[in-house]
Amino acid sequence: MSSLLTTAIGLMLYSVTPPINANLRPSDPGQDTVVVLHGMGRTKLSMRWLASRLGGDGYAVLNLSYPSTKYPVARLADLLHHELEARGLDHTRRTHFVTHSLGGIVVRAYLKEHRPANLGCVVMLSPPNQGSEVADRLRRHSFYRLATGPAGQELGTDAASTPQQLGPVDFPLGVITGDKSFNPLFSHWIPGRSDGKVSVERAKVEGMTDFLVVPHSHSFIMRSGNVAMQVAHFLKCRSFNRTPA
Repeated sequence: MSSLLTTAIGLMLYSVTPPINANLRPSDPGQDTVVVLHGMGRTKLSMRWLASRLGGDGYAVLNLSYPSTKYPVARLADLLHHELEARGLDHTRRTHFVTHSLGGIVVRAYLKEHRPANLGCVVMLSPPNQGSEVADRLRRHSFYRLATGPAGQELGTDAASTPQQLGPVDFPLGVITGDKSFNPLFSHWIPGRSDGKVSVERAKVEGMTDFLVVPHSHSFIMRSGNVAMQVAHFLKCRSFNRTPA
C-alpha cells in the first residue's frame, strides 16, 4: 500500500476496542434519557462534549463506549441491547438516541430487533446510511481490515452491505451531515459533496423525518455548537431549526 494511502487511513480513524462502559448522569423523576453512541474507532470521549451539552439541556445522558472495531454490526447491536437491559433504564421515560457515523448503523440494527416501547427520537451525525465509497475502495486492503474490523467490511455501497440491508426507518429520525472535507484523497473517491468519509446523499435514508447539511467534517461534526443546538431542537420538536439566528 502506498504511503499516501496508509497516511490517509491513519487520519480516518484510530482503532480502539474497549468493552462497553458508560457514564449516566443522575436524573430527576420523569426526565428523558439520551443514549449517545460514538463512531468507528472512537470511544465515548469523542462524544463527551456533546453529551455534556445534552445534560445541560436537562436530559439524563448515557454516553457509551463499545468495541466498534472488534465485532460485526449485528453483534454490536446485541451488545448495546444487553448493556441497556443491564442498566435497567426506566421504561416509563422516553429514550432517545444520538449517534455519530457507525453508531447510527448500530442503532438502526438495534431498533430492528429490540425497539424499546418508549422510543423517542433519533439523531444521527454523519451516518453512512447508504454506505461509503471509502469502504468500497479500502475494504480489500489488509491495513483497513485490521483498523476497522468486521464492521468496516459491512459499510460498502453495494446492495448487500449492512446499511442497505437494514431498509427504511420507521421512527422519528433527524440526520445531520457535513459537506466539508480535510481529506482530498477520500473526497476524490466520493462523488458530489461529502464530509470526507460519507457523501451528503449517502447520509440520507428512506423514512427519515428531517435532514440538514452543515459546513463541518466527518471527524469533528460532534464538536459544533450549532450542531448541538440542532440535536436538542430535534429531540424536542422532531425537526431542525431553520430560523435565521
